Amino acid sequence: MHQPTAPQAPGDPFVRVRGAREHNLRGVDVDIPRDALTVFTGVSGSGKSSLAFGTLYAEAQRRYFESVAPYARRLIHQIGAPKVDSVTGLPPAVSLEQRRSSPGSRSSVGTVTLLSNSLRMLYSRAGTYPPGAERLDSDAFSPNTPAGACPSCHGIGRIHRTSEELLVPEPALSIRQGAIAAWPGAWQGKNLRDILEALGHDVDRPWRELPAAEREWILFTEEQPVVTVHPVRDAERIQRPYQGTYMSAHRYVMRTFSDTKSATLRARAEKFLTDAPCPVCEGRRLRPEALAVTFAGHTVAELAALALTDLDAVLASAVPDGEAARVLAEDLRSRIGPVVELGLGYLSLDRTAPTLSAGELQRLRLATQLRSGLFGVVYVLDEPSAGLHPADTEALLDVLDRLKESGNTVFVVEHHLDVVRHADWLVDVGPLAGERGGQVLHSGPPEDLAGVAESATGRHLFRAREPHGSGRAVRPPTGEVRLTGVDRHNLKGVEARFPLGVFTAVTGVSGSGKSTLVGQALAREVGERTADPDYPVRRLVEVDQKPIGRTPRSNLATYTGLFDVVRRLFTQTPGARERGWKAGRFSFNVPGGRCETCQGEGFVSVELLFLPSTYAPCPDCAGARYNPGTLEVRYAGLTIAEVLALTVEAAAEFFADVPAAARSLRALEDIGLGYLRLGQPATELSGGEAQRIKLATELQRLRRGHTLYLLDEPTTGLHPADVRVLLRQLHGLVDAGHTVVVVEHDMDVVAGADWVVDLGPGGGAEGGRVVAAGTPPEVAAAAGSRTAPYLARALGAGAGHAG
Repeated sequence: MHQPTAPQAPGDPFVRVRGAREHNLRGVDVDIPRDALTVFTGVSGSGKSSLAFGTLYAEAQRRYFESVAPYARRLIHQIGAPKVDSVTGLPPAVSLEQRRSSPGSRSSVGTVTLLSNSLRMLYSRAGTYPPGAERLDSDAFSPNTPAGACPSCHGIGRIHRTSEELLVPEPALSIRQGAIAAWPGAWQGKNLRDILEALGHDVDRPWRELPAAEREWILFTEEQPVVTVHPVRDAERIQRPYQGTYMSAHRYVMRTFSDTKSATLRARAEKFLTDAPCPVCEGRRLRPEALAVTFAGHTVAELAALALTDLDAVLASAVPDGEAARVLAEDLRSRIGPVVELGLGYLSLDRTAPTLSAGELQRLRLATQLRSGLFGVVYVLDEPSAGLHPADTEALLDVLDRLKESGNTVFVVEHHLDVVRHADWLVDVGPLAGERGGQVLHSGPPEDLAGVAESATGRHLFRAREPHGSGRAVRPPTGEVRLTGVDRHNLKGVEARFPLGVFTAVTGVSGSGKSTLVGQALAREVGERTADPDYPVRRLVEVDQKPIGRTPRSNLATYTGLFDVVRRLFTQTPGARERGWKAGRFSFNVPGGRCETCQGEGFVSVELLFLPSTYAPCPDCAGARYNPGTLEVRYAGLTIAEVLALTVEAAAEFFADVPAAARSLRALEDIGLGYLRLGQPATELSGGEAQRIKLATELQRLRRGHTLYLLDEPTTGLHPADVRVLLRQLHGLVDAGHTVVVVEHDMDVVAGADWVVDLGPGGGAEGGRVVAAGTPPEVAAAAGSRTAPYLARALGAGAGHAG
């Protein structure tokens, strides 16, 4: 139960936490100064996020909601009260997490930063209107409002169309033979053919011989005639007439594409559509009235498409027509400033949010906060350096300092050692992960961590260390994949060479085109050719940071296939055999063995009048997810629920003599995930953990043939100690004859690569070129590369250490 907060002495400059027990925290007591930059460190899974977000931010949010009217509270998503005895001296908090959920396609850089509002206001109040035109409200300049959206494409800018060639790829076939490929298969497709026949159309004549007007009607009519169908099916079955409604192929495809919840059906429908710019607005998304208004000679769509640095230049050089224009242009420039400062000047306002990385999104929100001018709050940030090139990290440190100097307290969960060294105060959690973590090893100035022997952070922060893989000879390539003329996003006619059988790092500042080159161009080139027997790569494996599942029903055990092995073991026990139980009985996802009160979730939603719903452990199974009958069966002394509660480390011991389970568990342990519980819901895992689970799943497979592994920033969210563990696995794959390509900002990782491809020199329009390619020492010496000096420093540190 949540304890009343103890009173704090007036003028006490500390936030004082007592008895924090969230997740793996073991009754933690810690004091953290206000008005300072405090960094929370520790190996992955040590409990630092549980302290910063799960306890401090959650408690600040809970207190704020206590002051909100009960009815209003229901409308705000909130997290429950944290498990802590007391927290004193805590100001209101703003959380900037790396959200895993992806924003909608109508969300953009402009909407996330609120810059679009300012730009629309500028056009509404200070734009140049055609003679006699009415002044428009700012809403009329937004593609997301009925007042502004182009009526043809509804503000999307593109329209999906289909054609006879796409719907009927083989016109020599008759309708009965399946000429209309876009129609559904099975009974539904037969039903539509039967209806056409009942309507009097010849379904046995080759499609191309049907009159053009008839073909047009069959494919594109919006009519939906109803007709009585007398089906002809198997002779032994009774055939009853029924009323059938016709739907044209075009109508079926469009309805499936826009309405279906099935990704498979949507992808199938997409094959019969072309995606083209809207012919009415030419992809500009707005009504003609809005596009007729200009500022400094540009339409609002033209300015929204410019990189922010270019937009700033246009605003700076525009001659303001009146006071309103001057004030609005200056306001917009002052909002663009922090975004450019955080290394995001290459983005345009109309860049859609789903195309941004988690790190880019978080920095956009950070820039917005910098402009908001709040005073006296706690900012809680989740790895703001994620996805940042070392050159951009220096700008980030300036921004954090400015937030602090404005009279705020800044809490940062971070692994980047430059950010850690920059802190005023360090809270190091550990010593290890999961059950072996959850203790505060140090809370004080960073330099005092040197005396804490059990701190993994201290070992990396203060000791000279060689870069990963230094001293190892560069591996000779066994072949190569060559990309030529790559034109995508900001890549213009790029040529790049990726040697096979080696470890390649792709580097460059944010927005230089790394993910486009690797995740799109290289992946597509290799993916399309692996089926060719003469191609040197047999398999392509892309390991990204997307969640392994979107609901608590998906977990580590289900994703890796380990749960199937465990359920089979339970079916072989005497208890299960006597009862005749099959593997399904031991699944919490289907009726039978699960607890029906919570339907296998382990918790129930509690509806409270005038308060938001809250979750509580299921009153019947107490969170076990299974019914009492299922829990009577034990394997080696444990119930299925107790097995799911084991950590990977404990399970590896428990299943040591079960080869199928031991292999999965060993792969997870080898990659540093021994602290996770087998039944840990996918929703509780970070992007870095999800990526390593996917990699471990790949590592446990018996690999046949040359495999190319593509990883996008695999060290994100990893403590330097965990980076070593991960790299041992990746270099092991290369030693076994495979190829690994990583997009990476960690210079120690790059220094240990065999080959480096550096993109740049800048981001956006200033990037998209291969600035340098070669071994790490060759790239470190390249002129014009923003990566070179940082890579040279990493190589130099290694050389000095080795010497």
